[in-house]
Amino acid sequence: MRIRIVDAFTDRPFAGNPAGVLLLDAFPDDDRLQRVALEVNHAETAFAHPLPPGGEADWALRWFTPATEVAMCGHATLATAHVLHSTGAHEGPVRFATRSGVLVATPGEDGAIALDFPTAPLTPVAAPPGVAEALGAEPLTVLDTGPHIGDLLVEVADEGTVRRLTPDHKALGALSRRGIIATARADDPARGYDFVSRCFFPNVGIDEDPVTGSAHTALAPFWSERLGRAALTGLQASPRSGRVRTELRGERTLLGGSAVTVIDGELLA
Repeated sequence: MRIRIVDAFTDRPFAGNPAGVLLLDAFPDDDRLQRVALEVNHAETAFAHPLPPGGEADWALRWFTPATEVAMCGHATLATAHVLHSTGAHEGPVRFATRSGVLVATPGEDGAIALDFPTAPLTPVAAPPGVAEALGAEPLTVLDTGPHIGDLLVEVADEGTVRRLTPDHKALGALSRRGIIATARADDPARGYDFVSRCFFPNVGIDEDPVTGSAHTALAPFWSERLGRAALTGLQASPRSGRVRTELRGERTLLGGSAVTVIDGELLA
């Protein structure tokens, strides 16, 4: 069984968010998929297989963390599309059948890939008791991101605050269904990004995710309303770091980025 490790939302190796990608003939049982994801031990491992021609989608796609299956994952979708295009397994836009509906990945002339994802519905909520202590910063705004993502979006004072966060992951896990997206406006947009974020998902076995595509379906509408522009660039300021181009289109959000294959091998078990 061929397995590839792809760094997503970056144009260079050892940055962005790594994902395992396996192209299959069909999905094995869920326990097998979960065991492989645990062995790969990246934030997500993507499993895909081709669908019969003529349907609404070209490939079936599922995503697993080391601990559980998730309903939506941006970076592993980008990684899967990159593998399909770079290996010649699929040409042009690819339609994925997923738990979040049909998601389309379209390659661009510059080598980047645009993902068409549903925009997260944002609902203002009261800050949960203990969130400031768990996150390590006082929240300015707290929003629920809806069922597909299941995170709390927390705005903090500034970019420096986001970068300095040292959260209590166990305490964060008690505050939301999946995790916390911490964000702030960029200190200097001349540096090529409009907002910064960091994402913490202890409830699915990921203390800090390097670059989170799905989170940007919530960050895009939040910052587009604040900044008055549909097209923005977000920097996820994790130690690996990565940039996500976003374009808000009503109920859909485009997420743009590049990817690099760093390992190509065989799963022997």
